Amino acid sequence: MIMIITLTTIIIIVIIIIIIIIVVVVVVVVVVVVLVVVVVLVVVVVVVVVVVVVVVVVVVVVVIIIIIIIIRK
Repeated sequence: MIMIITLTTIIIIVIIIIIIIIVVVVVVVVVVVVLVVVVVLVVVVVVVVVVVVVVVVVVVVVVIIIIIIIIRK
């Protein structure tokens, strides 16, 4: 009887430990995925902002050069 009780408690403890390990692994994977997604989003936003700024600067410079050329003529 005591053997059966200890066996079932050992099995229950092992199952609980396995469940805890699975939960921890899932949480870690989710956190890593979320972090990767956030980093990718931040990189995309930064790239878009840089491209927009470069385009705006180029357009402004071209317009200024055209105005200067028109005024000089």
